[in-house]
Amino acid sequence: MSELTLQIKGMTCAACATRIEKGLNRMDGVQQAIVNFALETARVELPSHLNETAIIERIQKLGYDATVERIDNADEIQAEREAEIRRQKWKFFVSALLSFPLLWTMIAHFRLDRFLWTPEILMSPWVQLALATPVQFIIGFQFYHGAFSALRNKSANMDVLVALGTSAAYFYSLYMTLLWLQSGMSGHGALPHLYYETSAVLITLILLGKYLEALARGRTSNAIRSLMNLQPATARIERDGQIEDVPIDKVQPGDTILIRPGEKIPVDGEVLSGLSSVDESMLTGESMPVEKEAGAQVMGGTMNQNGMLRIAATRLGRDSVLARIIAVVKQAQTSRAPIQRIADRISGIFVPIVVGVALLTFIAWYLLIDPGNFAAALESAIAVLVIACPCALGLATPTSIMAGSGRAAENGILFKGGEFLETTHALQAIVLDKTGTITSGQPVLMDVIALNGCDEATLLRLAAGAEQSSEHPVAGAILEGAVARGITPGTVSEFEALSGRGVRAVVDGRHVLVGNIRLMQSEQIAFEQAAYIKNSQSSAMQSASGSGTEDRSAVERILMDAARITSGLESDGKTAMLVAIDQKPVGILSVADAIKSSSRSAIGLLRKMGLEVYMLTGDNERT
Repeated sequence: MSELTLQIKGMTCAACATRIEKGLNRMDGVQQAIVNFALETARVELPSHLNETAIIERIQKLGYDATVERIDNADEIQAEREAEIRRQKWKFFVSALLSFPLLWTMIAHFRLDRFLWTPEILMSPWVQLALATPVQFIIGFQFYHGAFSALRNKSANMDVLVALGTSAAYFYSLYMTLLWLQSGMSGHGALPHLYYETSAVLITLILLGKYLEALARGRTSNAIRSLMNLQPATARIERDGQIEDVPIDKVQPGDTILIRPGEKIPVDGEVLSGLSSVDESMLTGESMPVEKEAGAQVMGGTMNQNGMLRIAATRLGRDSVLARIIAVVKQAQTSRAPIQRIADRISGIFVPIVVGVALLTFIAWYLLIDPGNFAAALESAIAVLVIACPCALGLATPTSIMAGSGRAAENGILFKGGEFLETTHALQAIVLDKTGTITSGQPVLMDVIALNGCDEATLLRLAAGAEQSSEHPVAGAILEGAVARGITPGTVSEFEALSGRGVRAVVDGRHVLVGNIRLMQSEQIAFEQAAYIKNSQSSAMQSASGSGTEDRSAVERILMDAARITSGLESDGKTAMLVAIDQKPVGILSVADAIKSSSRSAIGLLRKMGLEVYMLTGDNERT
């Protein structure tokens, strides 16, 4: 079995979606077809021998059009949706402009004209006819077209109800206008009872609903697009000694791909050669980059930090990790919640029932309630037709699921289906991941430990100067931490990023190394017996007091093993970076993922809702 996703054009209400879904599910071999009216998509599970052409032809026979949804036509689909929003917007505004004078005439009908002046010209049947006609047949043509297509295919949808109701009001008013003209009362005497405003205002209100509906679709599709945009459009392939950029969908399994520093990894693969750090936070939430070397696995959409990588493509297209995440979001938006299944079943038979009820209402009114009053009977039947449209019934639930799951995806929360979204009201406990959820997901400078008599200001100025040319998240944390402490980074004249180890730079004429213990060992710099000065008061507090003297109890000089310091920092969930200046160990900097400012209040709110809140983490208990 394979899965096919189609974009469907021409649906106007939930009854259309139900009709297409029934038609597809009747096809031999189709395992399941789910049509989502709100997203205008169909998801079809079918055997490999049944091709997409047969599915599209079936949809076309039902009076609609369909195209296969692909990554390379996502921009085209988005452009069509934006154009549809613009069309519905202009239709609504023009319709509202023409309908407003007709709505004004209703004031006179309700005997409220003494409160608001009504121009006499608006009461003219000819003026009302001139205003209502373009709304009915030009702006409202889409309803006639939709109704004709539905009836031709032996079905009924919302367009049938709108066309019936508004046409009844319009043509009855036209009939009364012609009678008024024939009776010779043009220009004087009593005016006929007209309902031009009924048809025009109803079309305007329905167009407003169409415009809001198009806006909702556009916003939700942005969630999918933002996920798709995480993957680069091209990949740099090495074939037969030649390097070329090819579209992502042209990459074959086993292709060798080159990824330079600062570039996104285009596909899932295995590292063939190279050493680098990869930022995988977009998938894992972990703020610290992961070291990658030959044999390591990499995922499409993640960011290569500071070294050249050669990888062999392994999982492509819908098999990649990112594609599977996108598929989960799409499946959630197209899946049905239990309540939606009930609404869809009702919508499928709603239109003929409403037409029948409207007919019975007319007969009852004309024969029993107000015998012989054709106008009152017709008005009551029109009210049934236009008020009982199934659009709200068929649209409310899928639009809510679409909007809710889309907004959640934008915030990094994925629902696997509509039924899970529906049952969130019954939750009793919630488990929160630590990194990127409770914490910010971005490293922050925490500890500044000066060694061998180097002061903190000098340590930070030179270390931040060396790191300002690096793209590593740890480098950004050190730089931001120095600036936040009021320290201006030094001037860099030379810089070199050392993959998997750190950086080497010349800052203010001094040779600076910032990195891990492997870097210091390779440079033969011994941190084992470095003098550690621990200040009980910060330099900021000392300067504020104006005292240049140091209390002997506030300063402690000890000899410590650097491994013990870094081990202690790392046991607290921090990443330690060693700093050497002119081949001399001068300090240790630590960075860590800080708790979000909103986490405490958010967890407090969850507890007030009666939820038990747990934290899930791979860190040790102390952290």
